[in-house]
Amino acid sequence: MTTESIPDEPPNTTMSDEAYGALRASAALWVGTSVLITNTLGQVLIQHVDYRDTCLLPGGAVDEGESPAHAATRELMEELGVTAHVDRGLAVDWVSTGAVNTPAVMRFPGEILHVFDGGTWDDDRIAEIRLPPSEITAVEFVEPARLPELLAPADARRALSALRARINAAGAVLLENGLPIAPTVLDRLAVLQTTRPKYHYPWHEGPAPQELTVAQVWAWLFAPDGRVLILLDPDTGSALLPGGKPEEQDQGDPVSTLRREAEEEAAARFGSPLLLGHVTDPPGRRAYLRHAATLTGVGPARPDPATGHTYTRILATPEQASELFDWGPPAAAHLAAVHRARRQLGIPRAALQPVTELTDGIRLHPGCTGSSQTAG
Repeated sequence: MTTESIPDEPPNTTMSDEAYGALRASAALWVGTSVLITNTLGQVLIQHVDYRDTCLLPGGAVDEGESPAHAATRELMEELGVTAHVDRGLAVDWVSTGAVNTPAVMRFPGEILHVFDGGTWDDDRIAEIRLPPSEITAVEFVEPARLPELLAPADARRALSALRARINAAGAVLLENGLPIAPTVLDRLAVLQTTRPKYHYPWHEGPAPQELTVAQVWAWLFAPDGRVLILLDPDTGSALLPGGKPEEQDQGDPVSTLRREAEEEAAARFGSPLLLGHVTDPPGRRAYLRHAATLTGVGPARPDPATGHTYTRILATPEQASELFDWGPPAAAHLAAVHRARRQLGIPRAALQPVTELTDGIRLHPGCTGSSQTAG
């Protein structure tokens, strides 16, 4: 038998099956797999191993005749002692020969590495982990921003790209040496590579006691499709809710603070806000108020007079937004309050979808979707 129109051969040239097989084998790459697992706080599971100085995600080489998904399931059992069905891909990474530091005798030809979504594990699931007698010495959950410190550079890039892909909910992404070939706004700003804003403060429903000083006022501003406005710092990729610190001109009115700050930071306008509740700092002397309101419009981006930053503005579901913050155990109660307010405002629950960057001024009307009014 012959094979026609072989790549890199002149048109209509024929080649024997044996020669064609040899040609393809000469370009063969390794195939690997890894699994991205987070806990309920948004931290990533990494493994400490006894054969290298850097940590790894669970995973390993794909055996001959084995599918990458089957290999991922097998590796979870071998390395963590956990039975899990892995069927959702997050990324496929083409790793070039020069991207990793391997010994010359290994003759590393490059690798295609698949990253699968292992999901979010609660405490009961984590308690099922059983480590093997060798290779894996320990596991821990770490902040995404620590991945470049703990993993090899290519592994950290790949893990962060896969994590952003999971949050963005646009399907599996194609990577080259850990970086997306079609970066999203989350990739462009290196979201999660800087430590997430940390507010492990107790959550309280309703207004703050009068004896507490209101330190900040923030809001969940809902577009008509149920997504919320989130600000991303252009220098660090850190996420913020619209809002800020009270100033004298606000005359002690939190809503005035909120309207001023939302206008200054995001050129955002909104309807009558609902008070969700507040968090308190550990000494219990200051309160941080959280509101919800319907977003009515967003003007052209401009620098925040307080910081000089022109924030990148995105629409995301409340669940996507919550993954960009580190609110600790109170996050679940906070998110539940957000959805109660959403229902009270008569806004539908947002469908999971990719985040949308707002690059131009928009005007939102009840009944329209935020995506149809945005650009970017």
